[in-house]
Amino acid sequence: MASFVTEVLASSGKLEKEDLSGKISKMSRKVEDTKEEVCEMMNKKYSDFLPGLQGAEDLMVRVDEVSKEMDVLKNYIENEVQQNLHVAVTEYAKLKQQLERNTVIIQILGHLKEFHNAMEESNKSTQDKNFVEAANQLERARASVISLKGWKTSQLPLLSALSSELTVQRENLIYHLGDEWKRLVIWKLPSSKEPAGPKSFLKVELNMSHASSKDGEPKPPALLCSVLQALAIQGDLQHKIKLFSQVLLKNMLKPLVMYPSLSVSVTEQQDEGIVLALHCLEESDKERSAPSQVYSKLLLVLKTLHAHLLDVSIGDKKLSAILGELIWEDISQCIIHECLLYSIPSNSSQLEKYNTVIKETEEFEKSLKELEFLQGDSTDLLKYARDVNCHFASKKCKDVIVAARKLMTSKMHNTVKITPDYKMRLPKLPTPGPEVKVKQETTNEEMTIENSKQLSAWSLCLPACRISESVQQLMELALNTLFEAVGSSTYCALQLFYTVRNIFQLFYDVVPTYHKENLLKFPHLAAIQHNNCMYLAHHLLTLGHHFRAHLPEPHSEGTATFVDMVPGFKKLGARCFLTQMNVQRAELLERLSTAHNFCNLDDEDNYIAASKAVRQVIHQLKQLGTVWQDVLPVSIYCKAMGSLLNTAITEVIAKIMMLEDISSEDGEHLHTLCQTIIEEGPLVFIPLAEKNKNKKYQEEVPLYVKKWSTFKELVIVLRANLQEIVDRWADGKGPLAVEFCSSEVKNLIRALFQNTDRRAVALSKIK
Repeated sequence: MASFVTEVLASSGKLEKEDLSGKISKMSRKVEDTKEEVCEMMNKKYSDFLPGLQGAEDLMVRVDEVSKEMDVLKNYIENEVQQNLHVAVTEYAKLKQQLERNTVIIQILGHLKEFHNAMEESNKSTQDKNFVEAANQLERARASVISLKGWKTSQLPLLSALSSELTVQRENLIYHLGDEWKRLVIWKLPSSKEPAGPKSFLKVELNMSHASSKDGEPKPPALLCSVLQALAIQGDLQHKIKLFSQVLLKNMLKPLVMYPSLSVSVTEQQDEGIVLALHCLEESDKERSAPSQVYSKLLLVLKTLHAHLLDVSIGDKKLSAILGELIWEDISQCIIHECLLYSIPSNSSQLEKYNTVIKETEEFEKSLKELEFLQGDSTDLLKYARDVNCHFASKKCKDVIVAARKLMTSKMHNTVKITPDYKMRLPKLPTPGPEVKVKQETTNEEMTIENSKQLSAWSLCLPACRISESVQQLMELALNTLFEAVGSSTYCALQLFYTVRNIFQLFYDVVPTYHKENLLKFPHLAAIQHNNCMYLAHHLLTLGHHFRAHLPEPHSEGTATFVDMVPGFKKLGARCFLTQMNVQRAELLERLSTAHNFCNLDDEDNYIAASKAVRQVIHQLKQLGTVWQDVLPVSIYCKAMGSLLNTAITEVIAKIMMLEDISSEDGEHLHTLCQTIIEEGPLVFIPLAEKNKNKKYQEEVPLYVKKWSTFKELVIVLRANLQEIVDRWADGKGPLAVEFCSSEVKNLIRALFQNTDRRAVALSKIK
């Protein structure tokens, strides 16, 4: 009985296995047939483009049925294998491998089905302008293609055709989205051929479709939201918004910042929707806009854009945030360089009023954050506004240097009179701190002993002279700049102090170079430059001391000084004037060189040449005397004219002393020429404009002309007899002996007198 049951069970299992094997074989054939039909249909659809909608739908139904049968069969096999694992491991493994292969094929067919359905849905949604659904379906189709490419066993010939179809469908969607964007957001721009300027931007308009209203607040229209979200899904939104931001910046935002005459208007039209347009303000004639005006214009544009275009969620971000990231850096830099830079005050007293601009900037950024255009707490724009002290110092220093250079390169001949009682207008400074007061009181207590002899009231005063008006203005500029430093922040005060030092260093470097040719050509300008340098050096001695106590440390301890620059300015002035003196000396000597060494004056031509040379020398000296009159200080004037006159008479003395034979007629001519110099020479000393005051200096010629007495003695000798010469020699104790040595006197006697006994006696007395 047991064996019979065993045989029955065995026979039953065998029959089930044979039946199962047959089913799998039959199923495999059915899968292969279905695969061929599906591939054929897909090829016709996406490669050969043959219509077969009904057949495709039947095939899809068949695929679903085969898939369900496979699932049932698979479950059965897995259960059977688990129950009879010890009996049919090998046989079931083969069957499972074949089944897994069939499963892969079914999955591939499922992806093909998914691709087909997604493409159909995407195409339909695009036609219905349901762009978000169309974009999502395309993403599903793209995911199916990626999955198909991921199967190593899949060698579908139509895979490239599917990829091409996906690309075509995506480009078609992008085209429709772009077309809708252009219809919803319309720019009217000026021609690129028109010159840039406020007038060209008057043609700029931005038309946007009417906003929908939700809870009383305007919202972008649903179609626009759909377009933007679809672009985001397809990854093309960033490019589209970037192009929009560039046009917005170039044609609307930046012009509103740069041109104060431009303003923006928002109008609502039934056919065109919301219109943002630029127009001109007739009343505005300012060069730069105030920050408050710029902020209000920009906020009007951005609020309108937010309400009608940008208030759309893209993932976890608003579209306004995306646009803000693209435009903020450019627009903030434009506001800084075209508006805030020019709003910085030029005077420290106006710095407190600038707090209004800082508050306006804070409110502007706060509004942008509410609109989600701006992220973060502090930006470059607000930092720039808050660092007004640094920017004020930089701007002030730049303006001061520019103004100083303009003064230095202006004409020097416009002069002002400086007198000993002249006092530079020093600004009234605040009372120094208590530490400075204690020091001053201590000093006064120590100085209890006074000298009975007091200095003159004019001691250490600048002598009367003329300086360039520009130099006086330069000194006033330096004073005003130092006054600005008083009471400013430490950084600002130091910047301004060193800017004043830079002014004087710039004068030292620029003026001699810029005016080089004129300083050599015109003695008048050389004298003015000399005075300018001495004037600056005079005031630099005490300039630092006047402001030192009011500057921050370490300058308040004594480092705020300009004394180190004084020697350089004195040398600069002296060098300039001495160069001009050398030019005048060279001209005097050149004129005297045409006198033929004052020899053979009995010849009429020689006498005319010598007389002309003397007259030219006197004329040149008189011209210089007139040019320098009332310009140079009296002492400098007299020394300069005396030095030049001394050069002339020294040359005349040297030429006469070189003569070996002087006839009586030659001597008479020489005496006449020299007498002309003696009579006309003192008249070149006219330092003052009032003629009656110049006699004093004309009588003091011997003090300024070193060889004047020598020259007068020579003139006496030219008309004297031998006895008179011997008498003036007076055994080496007379006035002649003071000016000439014995050999020079003997040579004169030999040249003037013939060789006689009387001449020999006279020569013997000259020892």
